[in-house]
Amino acid sequence: MVDGAVGTGAAAAGGEPESSDSLRTFGAVVQALREHAGLSREEFGDLVGLSKHTVASIEQGRRMPDPSFGERAEGVLGNTGALMKAERHLARQPGLAAWFRQWARLETSAITLCSYECRMIPGLLQTKAYVQALAADQLPPLDDSQIEERWAARAERQQLLRERPNTAFSFILEEHLFLRRTGGVEVTRELIDHVLEITKLRNVEIQIMPLVQESHAGLQGPMRLLETPDNKWFAYCEGQESGQLVSDRKLVSVLQSRYARMRSQALPPKDSVSLLQRMRGDL
Repeated sequence: MVDGAVGTGAAAAGGEPESSDSLRTFGAVVQALREHAGLSREEFGDLVGLSKHTVASIEQGRRMPDPSFGERAEGVLGNTGALMKAERHLARQPGLAAWFRQWARLETSAITLCSYECRMIPGLLQTKAYVQALAADQLPPLDDSQIEERWAARAERQQLLRERPNTAFSFILEEHLFLRRTGGVEVTRELIDHVLEITKLRNVEIQIMPLVQESHAGLQGPMRLLETPDNKWFAYCEGQESGQLVSDRKLVSVLQSRYARMRSQALPPKDSVSLLQRMRGDL
């Protein structure tokens, strides 16, 4: 895998997001081969390490398969080679930036996901009203259909939090992300309520980095880290109209160390919940 920017500038944005026709076509091929093999979705899922719900999402073209899905599925469905060849032409559904799609694909099978954000609430925690508020400041402006596509893509990604109860999610969020009141008071109230609800999930840990913090290991900017089922780690760093997928082990190790330090510097989960509740009460 190549380290560096997955895409930058106008070429990365690619104009309109890619069509999801390839996902639907790939899903239809998976379904046809599975049925030809006489397997139910649950039986097939057990053989390739996925839930029957995830299998359904792939077959219906609603989810990008993880990077090793084609290889695993080939072994179960006859080793025709069709899936491996078709998988190369998959394009993510509308609503996700071109440079983010590779990371989003890795997310679907990760066993650990860590996010530090200092600019905006991460997509996995956003509400529809918050997405609309962010879109209102987008330049060049977006039309209603593009905004709806963005929300639909985020809503689908958010299913990971509940569909993957054995995946450990960690979020470190700057306090000022809530104090900014993006979209206004009502949008912020709903956002805090939503984040508080997410903190109740056993597989999710949310920590707030205090507004006043003399020592901070994340001053270089936001980062995301994930661990794959075969215990490989990747990182992702995003800037304006660009993203960088990092696979170099030494660099990933540096980012892991910074994230670990931030976890010790941020408020513990219980104190973070208390702070969110106080900020909610002040609105």
